[in-house]
Amino acid sequence: MSTRLGWTAALMLSALSLVPARAQDAPKTWDVPMGGNSYLTATSADAAKRGGRNDRWNSPDNVTSVYFRVDRAAELNIALRAKVPQGESRIRATLAGKAVEKDLKGAETADVPLGKVVMKAPGYVKVDLQGLKKTGEVFADIEALEVTPTGKDAAAVVLNYVKDNKDNNFYWGRRGPSIHLGYELPKGEPTEWFYNEVTVPVGSDPVGSYFMSNGFGEGYFGMQVNGENERRVLFSVWSPFKTDRPGEIPEDQKITLLKKGEGVHGGEFGGEGSGGQSYWLYPWKAGNTYRFLNRVHPDGKGSTVYTAWFFVPEKNNWQLIASFKRPKTDKHLTGAHSFLENFADRQGYLSRGALYGNQWSCDVKGEWHESTVARFTTDPIGRSLFRMDYAGGAKGQQFFMRNGGFFAENVKPDQKFTRESTPAKKPVIDFKKLEGADLGS
Repeated sequence: MSTRLGWTAALMLSALSLVPARAQDAPKTWDVPMGGNSYLTATSADAAKRGGRNDRWNSPDNVTSVYFRVDRAAELNIALRAKVPQGESRIRATLAGKAVEKDLKGAETADVPLGKVVMKAPGYVKVDLQGLKKTGEVFADIEALEVTPTGKDAAAVVLNYVKDNKDNNFYWGRRGPSIHLGYELPKGEPTEWFYNEVTVPVGSDPVGSYFMSNGFGEGYFGMQVNGENERRVLFSVWSPFKTDRPGEIPEDQKITLLKKGEGVHGGEFGGEGSGGQSYWLYPWKAGNTYRFLNRVHPDGKGSTVYTAWFFVPEKNNWQLIASFKRPKTDKHLTGAHSFLENFADRQGYLSRGALYGNQWSCDVKGEWHESTVARFTTDPIGRSLFRMDYAGGAKGQQFFMRNGGFFAENVKPDQKFTRESTPAKKPVIDFKKLEGADLGS
């Protein structure tokens, strides 16, 4: 469900319908709706304990930050489209680091000029809003920022932001762009095993992050930040029956949990497809490198078995996460990939990133093959240019991905990148000693 941040009615209104027509030769004004482009970035300690938000703009402790991107150096006049339902208010607006204070009043929507921002290069603009004094219940109801480029090249300036709530874009846009690395697997013998290593740099792991390491055609396996004091290793397999509601899956198309490791939770998931899910509560740490291993093989009876192991450095062994059987499926591992996403829309203004290195696959004959080429892609929020704070590529022996945080650099999707080869790091794993490796054989 899309977070609203308390800006009443504004999410579904068209600001353009509330202003008089402008002359055809006037600079274009861009309306940046609050619903998909604003975040509560500071709040009181009490509100933080309740989840870090306040649904109404009634606390002077709250700071709401609005973001949009400009595609070139430009001068921008910025105004606030707002109304004050009751009484009068005084607010502070901080534009690219410069603070101004404004008095607001009037129950009818009006434009309040805030000032000018000068951008010397392409990148994101941040506008902070904070209430100072009020006589009514709320400081204001805000619909949008109005941004008008000025100067001789004003007509050429393009702004990027989440423009509408079609298909729940405000929610997905606030989460930020999901990005992916698709690894090239060798041609020839079918792939049965896939191995990958993930390192999350210190400070790149905000709550809501999913650093997915070993993706395949029917599921995914990686590690998450689920709360300030909770982290998980998560492994899921989709059902062949397409639905977001697990209860709708027919019995003959349900994912079966064959086995799970000690302390691992097993169950179902829904919302973005449905299927079998498992997770292990494990306090993984940023700065450390973690190893992931998957096996995918048909059981010879019309189903395929998917198994995941996570290497625990403290114990120096491979922990079984789970083994699932997927019906109506007869195949080995395909579609090896990693992805980086934020699943907490309130955290979409924070940056996250990871390094992915030493990818290897093992075929049905037991031969290891290194994967050094990956294709970088993004989801519809990135492809629509609603959000452009994403990047990916190769650095030395590792691939990297980064998203969120409204950083200026952007890497165009659909490019292939090649990392340096790491033949000395080829995995040495005795498959026969892995718990659950005999399932479905």
